[in-house]
Amino acid sequence: MKFIKELTEGERVTGQFLISNVSRCVNNLGSPYLNIELRDSSGQIQAKKWEVTSEDDSIFVVGNVAEITAEILKYKEALQAKIITARLLTEDEIDITRLIQTPPVSKEQLTKEFQGYADSIKNPDCVTLLKYFISKYDNKLYVYPAASSIHHEYSSGLLMHIVSMLKMGEFIASNYKNINRDLLLTGIILHDIGKLTELEGPVIYHYSLEGKLIGHISIMAAEIKEAADKLNITSEVPLLLQHMILSHHGQHEYGSPVLPLTSEALALHLIDNTDSKLTILNKALDETKDGEFTQKIFALDSRLFYKHK
Repeated sequence: MKFIKELTEGERVTGQFLISNVSRCVNNLGSPYLNIELRDSSGQIQAKKWEVTSEDDSIFVVGNVAEITAEILKYKEALQAKIITARLLTEDEIDITRLIQTPPVSKEQLTKEFQGYADSIKNPDCVTLLKYFISKYDNKLYVYPAASSIHHEYSSGLLMHIVSMLKMGEFIASNYKNINRDLLLTGIILHDIGKLTELEGPVIYHYSLEGKLIGHISIMAAEIKEAADKLNITSEVPLLLQHMILSHHGQHEYGSPVLPLTSEALALHLIDNTDSKLTILNKALDETKDGEFTQKIFALDSRLFYKHK
């Protein structure tokens, strides 16, 4: 079975694919069809199921794995799959190694680096909060993605995102005297921990009810206040961390209820934005041939980036 990155225009393929997104649409004649995103460990491809049956409603559900036969076409310079047949697979039939992306650095190496940074923090209140949350989310922290799509959407993606940000945070804190290193590194570690509640799923991660109704920013801000009260922390550290969490998206329209108003909050936003945007760009460039432009990247103002030779 070919992986998605190996597909070429004009061939017919049969393989196992993860259903990562589904939307029901209607064509000009009023007939329903499905827009579907298929995924495996090598990437994703947009697909269409033109003749929709009642059985399709149980097959094409986000998180399901199906054996799909499809024709590979090119539409607007991008490959697209026209689904011919599909069969829902049982758990015993699924080859999980074909479906789950792994980080570019091993989980073991990321864990070692993460623990090194965590152990280097000295502020007692930061240490107390970190130990509390690392212990609370130990079963998820090291394996969850950073998002259901867009960036770091693979196994241990959140850990990869945090470690990359910690490296930048260390550099920034050492070069700008008014940034408190312990507070910045603690904020980096905690800033997306709310996603461990926001996302759920054994193979593909999708938004939980809390994720849809509240979101990871509000979830984590509330958890810090709750933990500080439980642990009898009376300093302003929890408040400063709450502010960092609430403002780390940088703008109201991007989901932050407040804007960064401390040096650490601003640094956290800039570091998070840099790592996520460059990761998105790297992913697009990896799928682009030398001397050509990427597809439009929505998260980067729908720009097309040139991959130089």
